[in-house]
Amino acid sequence: MDLIDTFFNADVLVRAMPLLITGLVTTIQLGVTSIAAGSVIGLALALSRLYGPKALRLLAVVVIDVFRAVPVLVLLILIYYALPFLGIRLSSFASAWIALSLVFGAFTAEVLRSGIEAIPKGQFEAAHAMGLSFPQTMRLVVLPQAARIAVPPQTSNCISLLKDTSLASVVAMPDLLKQATDAQAFFGNPTPLIGAAIVYLAILWPLVRLVGVLETRQKRSLAR
Repeated sequence: MDLIDTFFNADVLVRAMPLLITGLVTTIQLGVTSIAAGSVIGLALALSRLYGPKALRLLAVVVIDVFRAVPVLVLLILIYYALPFLGIRLSSFASAWIALSLVFGAFTAEVLRSGIEAIPKGQFEAAHAMGLSFPQTMRLVVLPQAARIAVPPQTSNCISLLKDTSLASVVAMPDLLKQATDAQAFFGNPTPLIGAAIVYLAILWPLVRLVGVLETRQKRSLAR
């Protein structure tokens, strides 16, 4: 009974639920906006690395490598705590959004680059023979196919980003983990943390299974 009262206290969980719901909404907002911004950044980096002038290609490689190598937590701390010394003060949400978007963009760039390079060269030549410009070729021919190839690894990247949103609690952003931690301190009971863990699992587990399904379908389509 002590174990249940300590970690699975229904009364504490019910009273903490408003805080957890508020934190969940903030976490979803951070995740969705970071994925959207990171996808745009990733596409720009991928195209720059593949088709830009030499200087731009080198710059894209450096940016991709740096943000893939730097831990999200380190980048978040630098943005939130170091930028004020340069006169740039950002909210905890903005800091977390920038950090997550940059890292997600770097990983997205590599996924899209691989997808684009997997498209047969003959399709580029056929598009050129039909009189399509380079932007039209990318938009109508290459990117739709590359996006389908990139879906399974990109879904994995989305899962990683959603898990990394919990790091925003380090800069006091009221995400799900921060609200659960505050509720634990207020009620003197760790049940809110268990509740937050269950919420994360409920959101992420279906996405993990989705990755498996997508990978299986992609293997079957390539085998045909």
